[in-house]
Amino acid sequence: MAGVRVAVVTGGNKGVGLAVVRAMCKQFQGDVYLTARNPKLGEEAVKALNGEGLSPLFHQLDINDLTSIRALRDFLKEKYGGLDVLINNAGIAFKVADTTPFAAQAEVTLRTNYIGTRDVSNELLPLIKPNGRVVNVSSMVSPSALAKCSPQLQEKFRSDTITEDELTKLMEKFVEDAKNGAHQERGWPNTAYGVSKIGVTVLSRIQARELKKTRKGEGIILNACCPGWVRTDMAGPNATKSPDEGAVTPVYLALLPVSAESPYGELVSEKKVVPW
Repeated sequence: MAGVRVAVVTGGNKGVGLAVVRAMCKQFQGDVYLTARNPKLGEEAVKALNGEGLSPLFHQLDINDLTSIRALRDFLKEKYGGLDVLINNAGIAFKVADTTPFAAQAEVTLRTNYIGTRDVSNELLPLIKPNGRVVNVSSMVSPSALAKCSPQLQEKFRSDTITEDELTKLMEKFVEDAKNGAHQERGWPNTAYGVSKIGVTVLSRIQARELKKTRKGEGIILNACCPGWVRTDMAGPNATKSPDEGAVTPVYLALLPVSAESPYGELVSEKKVVPW
C-alpha cells in the first residue's frame, strides 16, 4: 500500500470533522480515514457517508490517549509507509451555560484541545511524507483571546522563538492560575476555549518553523485555520455556516498544490491569512 496516498481526519464523526471527511472523499486522490474516540459513532458516520456514495475508512483514535495515538501511528506506518495529509480537527468546548467550575473547564479543555493536538502531532508529524499537508483546526477565538491577554503574555505568544516546551508550560500555567482563581489577575482572558486555541495557533507556528529546519526542501506545508462559526453541537444552531461551509478552509489547506509555498505556518480563515 506504500504507493497509496492517505489522509487522516481527527474527530471526524460529526460536525466540521465529518464535513471535512466528506469533502476529502470527493477531492483527495487516496484513502481517507475518519477517526473517532468511540468506534460505534465512527462506524455509524462511515455508514452515513457510504449512503452518500463515499468510501471513507475508519480507525479508532482518542487524542487524549497516547496508546490510541500510537496504535494509529503504527498502523499508518505499516500499511502506508507514512501519511500524506493530517487534519487535526478533534476538540471540545463547554457551552456558555455550562455550570462546570471554570477551573475544571480549563483543565479538560486544555488537555484535549492543546495537549491532545500536540500529542497527535508529535507522533504523526514524523510520518508526514514529502509534499505532505498538515492542518490544525484552531479558531478565530484565538486572535480575540490573544488581544485580551496581558502585554507580557501577548509578547510570548507572538514570539518567533518560543519553543513547544515553553508554550506547554504557559498552557499549564493557565490551568494552574484558573484553579487558584487567579487567571484574570495574572493576565489571562476569561475563556478556556480561547486560551486552548491560542495554544493550537502558536503550536502550529512552532511546528512550521521546526519543519523548515528539520525537513527543509521536502515541500511539507503546515497551517492552522478557523472554519468559521459553524452550526455544530459545539457552536449551536444559530451559527452562520453549515458544516460543509466550515470545511472549505481546512480542505483548501489540506489540498494545497505541490507547487504551493504559502500560506505556511499561518492562521487562515476564509482562505486568507489572519494577522497574529
